[in-house]
Amino acid sequence: MASLRHLTITVVAAATLIAITSCATDTGSGPSGAPASSPAGQPVPGGTLRLVGSGDVDHLDPASAYYTVTSGLIRGYARQLFALRGVPPGVDTTKGFELVPDVAAELPTAANGGLSADKLTYTIKLRDGVQWDTQPPRQVTAGDFVRGFKRLCNPVAGSGAPGYYTSTIKGMAGYCAAYADTFKKAKPTAPALAAYQNEHDIAGVQAKDDRTLVFTLTQPAGDFLNILSLNFSSAAPAEYDQYVPDDAAFRRHVISNGPYRISSYVAAKSLRMERNPAWKQESDPIRHQYVNAVEVKMGVAEPDAVQQQLEAGSADLAWDLPVPTSQIPRLKRGDPGFHIFPGAVTNPYLVFNLQSKNESGAMGKLKVRQAIEYAINKVAIAKIYGGSDVATPLHTAIPPGNIGYQEYNPYPTPGDAGDPARCRQLLSEAGYPNGLTLIGAYRNAGNHPANFQSYSADLKQCGITVKGLPVRQGDYYGAFLQNTSIAKASKWDISAPGWVPDWYGNNGRSTMQPLFQTNCNPGTSNYGCYRNPKVDGLIEQALTETDTTKAAALWHQADQAVMADAVIVPFNNQNTPIYHNKRVRNALYLPAFQLYDITNLWLSPNTP
Repeated sequence: MASLRHLTITVVAAATLIAITSCATDTGSGPSGAPASSPAGQPVPGGTLRLVGSGDVDHLDPASAYYTVTSGLIRGYARQLFALRGVPPGVDTTKGFELVPDVAAELPTAANGGLSADKLTYTIKLRDGVQWDTQPPRQVTAGDFVRGFKRLCNPVAGSGAPGYYTSTIKGMAGYCAAYADTFKKAKPTAPALAAYQNEHDIAGVQAKDDRTLVFTLTQPAGDFLNILSLNFSSAAPAEYDQYVPDDAAFRRHVISNGPYRISSYVAAKSLRMERNPAWKQESDPIRHQYVNAVEVKMGVAEPDAVQQQLEAGSADLAWDLPVPTSQIPRLKRGDPGFHIFPGAVTNPYLVFNLQSKNESGAMGKLKVRQAIEYAINKVAIAKIYGGSDVATPLHTAIPPGNIGYQEYNPYPTPGDAGDPARCRQLLSEAGYPNGLTLIGAYRNAGNHPANFQSYSADLKQCGITVKGLPVRQGDYYGAFLQNTSIAKASKWDISAPGWVPDWYGNNGRSTMQPLFQTNCNPGTSNYGCYRNPKVDGLIEQALTETDTTKAAALWHQADQAVMADAVIVPFNNQNTPIYHNKRVRNALYLPAFQLYDITNLWLSPNTP
C-alpha cells in the first residue's frame, strides 16, 4: 500500500487511467496474502467487523443480486470462477481491474489448452478444496456451476443483466426464452422451476466431469471472463432446487462456499455472517478469514449519524450511505480514514418509465423527455454530493473512462445549470402548454431525498409538478425498479438510480447492454422498458466487432441513439469518498463495488 494520502484525482484523470487498462498488473501479495506493499502489519485474527447503514440487500441469491453493497457481502459467501483483487488507497485503481482465478485453477489460455484456437470454447479446470458449507462439507463441482447458469433467467428473480449471457453462450438465449414461455401461465413453484432446469440443458454450458467446465460461445467475446466473474455466475448447490429463487425460504437457507456464512438475517434490520468452517485458506487465493464475523446494522437513514458512529468507534464501515457532504472538507484535511477514489460511473441519472400511462402517456412522448433533459441543473445536483471533488456534470449515456465514451452534449444548457425556457417550449410543442404532473420515486435515505428535491424544483420552473414517492432504500432496486409489474401499473414516472459498470477495461457491453437493450422481464436493469431495434442492432454489432477502435465507434453510436431518444438524463460522474474507523486495517478498494473488501480487512486490537 502506498502512503495514506488522499486520492484527489480528477474525474478526467481517472477516466484516462481506467480507459488505458484492460491488462493492468497484479498488486502482488506477501506470505500472509495481504498486499506486499501494505503497511498494515501482521494480520491479527478476531473481532467483529461492524457495518451500519439504512437499507437492506436487494437479494441474497447470487443469481439475482445487482446492488453494489449486496455484491460486497456476496464476496464473503459466494465464489465465482474468476474475481478481482482490491487495491489499497494511493495505488492506481486500474490495478484492481485484472482478473485472477478464483474457483478456476488458472486463467484459460491457448497455451494451457483452456482456450480454443477460434476463441469459442473455454475449458476451465476447478481448484481443489472449494467446499459447500453442508453437513458434511461437499466439494463444489462443475455441475454446481451448470446449475447456477440454469438459474440465471428464472422468471421469479432473474439476473439483472441476462444479455451478458444470452448474447455470448451457445444455446443460452433459446433456453431463457423457453423458460420464460413455460411460466407465462404456469405457477413458478420451486418443484416446477427445478424440473424445468433439470430437464433442459444449455448447449454452451457443460460439465465434462466434476472438475472440468466447458463453455461454448456463439462468437468470440474478449470480456467473457469478466462475465464469469460476476455474482450471477456463482455456483449453486443442489439444495437450491428446493426453493423459489430468493424467496423468504431461500434467504433462510443460503449455502456458502466462501470464508463466511450467513448466520442470521432479519429483513431491513440486520445481517450477520460468521466464519465458514468448511472454507480452507489454501483453496482461496484472494479472500481471508481474518475477522470472526461481519455484522450489518440497518435502519440508520442519516449519513451524519453513520459518520458519528464511525468516528466514535461504535461502527467500522458505512453500509449503503455516503460520507456526509458537509464533512468532506474537514476529512480531506488529513483524516487517515478518509479517501476519495476515482470514478467512471453514471450516478445519479434520471430514468423514464416508458410504460406509464399517466398524463396521457407523457413519458412515452419524445418531446416531453427532451424538455426534461433541458430542465435539470446538474451543477446543483453535483453540490449535493460534494461539488467538483466528487461529482461533475455528465452529458452522455456512457460515462468517461468506459469504452465508447466520447464527450458531446446533445442537450446543452448555460453552465449545465438548466434552461427552463427551452423546457417550457418543448412541453408546449408536446401538447402540455399548462404543464403536467408526474410521480417521482426516490430512495428515502442518504443524499437521495435532496437529489429528488433538486430535480423536482428544476422541473417546477418549467411547469412540471413532481409528486414524491419515497421508497425504502433496501427495496428500491430489487423490489421496486426491477419489478416490471410496478412500472406497467404506472406507479412511477421518473426516478434517479445510479449505475456502476460491472467491470472496466474492455467493458463496452457493461453499460449499454443492461440499461438499454430490449428487456422488460422481472429483474431487468432497463427499468423503464426502453426498446429501440436500432440500439439493439448497434449493441449486437459492437459485440461482434473484434477491432477495438471500430467497436468503440459502434458503442458511441449506440450512446448517440439512446440520447437522441432521451430515455435517461445523465446527471453526474462521481468519484467515491469512503471513510473507515481507525481500527480497520488492510482496507482494499473494489472499484466495481465502490466498497472495501470485507474478506481482506482485519481489526487492530489496540484501537477502540
